[in-house]
Amino acid sequence: MRILGLDYGTRRIGVAVSDELGITAQALCTLERKTLASDMERIARIAEERAVSSIVIGYPVRTDGTEGVECERVKRFATRLAERCSCSVVTWDEAFSTKEAETLLIEADVSRKKRKKIIDSVAASLILQGYLDSAKSSAPGSLHEGS
Repeated sequence: MRILGLDYGTRRIGVAVSDELGITAQALCTLERKTLASDMERIARIAEERAVSSIVIGYPVRTDGTEGVECERVKRFATRLAERCSCSVVTWDEAFSTKEAETLLIEADVSRKKRKKIIDSVAASLILQGYLDSAKSSAPGSLHEGS
């Protein structure tokens, strides 16, 4: 049961994938945006090749909890992607995922040039890992059950 994670942006889409058990997320690639149709096709192809059961897309809720224009873009993209792919598509609060990814890469001493190429896929992996961790903590028999 693999899950695909996406960090959807206007210029790039970061892509991450979970392991088969749905425990860990790994950065996969960054797609340079072209057209909506080609973006959908590339994501659908990745989803099919990786045999994913669902796709999680980062949802950019503002710090005050309100939804802005970016949320509407993500909703529209998620709806179209769900129609295109044969798996479920859900949104997940991405709360500072790109900033966190940048901090991790700086701490790992990754050069600015390389950071620019991989930051979106690292952000996608953080979004996906947050989703996976939440799913684990709410699963029956988990330590957080009933809390």
